[in-house]
Amino acid sequence: MTALLLYIAQAFDTLNKTVAGAPALPVQHAPEATKMIDIIMKGGVIMIPIALLSIIAVYVFIERYITIRRHISSEVEFMNSIHEYILNGRTDSALTLCRNTAKPIARMIEKGISRLGKPIKEIEEAIEIAGKFEVYDLEKNIQILAVIAGIAPMFGFLGTIIGVIKIFFNISMTSDVSIGSVSAGLYVKMVSSASGLIVGILAYIGYHWLNIMVNKAIHQLEWNAMNFIDLLKSPSK
Repeated sequence: MTALLLYIAQAFDTLNKTVAGAPALPVQHAPEATKMIDIIMKGGVIMIPIALLSIIAVYVFIERYITIRRHISSEVEFMNSIHEYILNGRTDSALTLCRNTAKPIARMIEKGISRLGKPIKEIEEAIEIAGKFEVYDLEKNIQILAVIAGIAPMFGFLGTIIGVIKIFFNISMTSDVSIGSVSAGLYVKMVSSASGLIVGILAYIGYHWLNIMVNKAIHQLEWNAMNFIDLLKSPSK
């Protein structure tokens, strides 16, 4: 047993001396980083639909964001003017103000003012129906972002799968199974997956962000419509 331990110790000592005396291997520096555009172009033809989806997502988000922000801007001054006109019996001035104000609440209040003299219940229904159409206009095209958030990653995974199939097909034809050839082809094909995921995540964030803004707009519309109905019910009317 002692002889075996001595033999193992001598073997390790010899190995250490050999490693210490061996010439150092040359350090291979990584090639210069490829430009991002070049990497994206290597993703293959599947990058075309992913790029189109990204353009559509950006356009829809910006267009809806600007529209919703414009419609949910401060309405205090408008509602104060409407209250003043209604309390003073100046319904014509109130109608003119509504028609000259390009906001959802203005179109809703216009429907209510046009039915003054009829039962309150009928006025409420007219305002509610007008409000539903305004909410529909605010939500228009937002669902496109949800669709893009779902299918963009699928396109990315599809591109990667197609790339892997091509890699193994080439291996079967050339019998070249070196790690260099496999990894080089695989990293290129992973570009489509990364791109699809990025587009999908951004579209998902944009979709929920716009929904939060729409919900805020709906609450404002409901609040102002309720105040208008309360004004019509007040004894001072």
